[in-house]
Amino acid sequence: MTRIVLASKSSPRAAILAGAGVAFEVVGSGVDEGALKARLLEDGLGPREIAGQLAEAKAARVSALAPDAIVIGADQTLDLDGVLFDKAEAMDEARGRLVGLRRRTHRLHSAVAAARGGAVVWRVSESPALTMRDFSDAFLDGYLERGGADLLGSVGCYMLEGEGAQLFERVEGDYFAVLGLPLLPLLDFLRREGALAA
Repeated sequence: MTRIVLASKSSPRAAILAGAGVAFEVVGSGVDEGALKARLLEDGLGPREIAGQLAEAKAARVSALAPDAIVIGADQTLDLDGVLFDKAEAMDEARGRLVGLRRRTHRLHSAVAAARGGAVVWRVSESPALTMRDFSDAFLDGYLERGGADLLGSVGCYMLEGEGAQLFERVEGDYFAVLGLPLLPLLDFLRREGALAA
């Protein structure tokens, strides 16, 4: 079987792949995401395009170091009315983020790209829409206290696979894309490339 490398140190993405029975290695990309994101914003790209460009940059960077492997890069951006959000850096910012998302619908643009020999050979993006319910301030305070700093690891300050599910009234789109990795199209690509059994 072809060697598969995940160009990400994201625990949720690794867990998704491992849970699907994919054998892979993890290699951090070393891409300066902040600098690249800033440049892409200056170039006028929107949140969906930025997620795609970041995923491709990660895959290509690691693929140059492992040209014999299929290298998977992924990224996710949060889009509220066309505005791109970065991860919150502190709990007060997380609280403000969730208050701003309350009763509103936002999109998570989840992009995945695969590279071989240093060149991107495949890419896909999915954009689930998530609508938060009108949760109370008391619920929010308890949620933040229970979740703690772990919530800062997610751009939306929630994990749908955990208690974060209670923040929502509706989720439209692929569950794996919400978690940060459009899994089913990726598995299909890996089968077509002979990296997984068909």
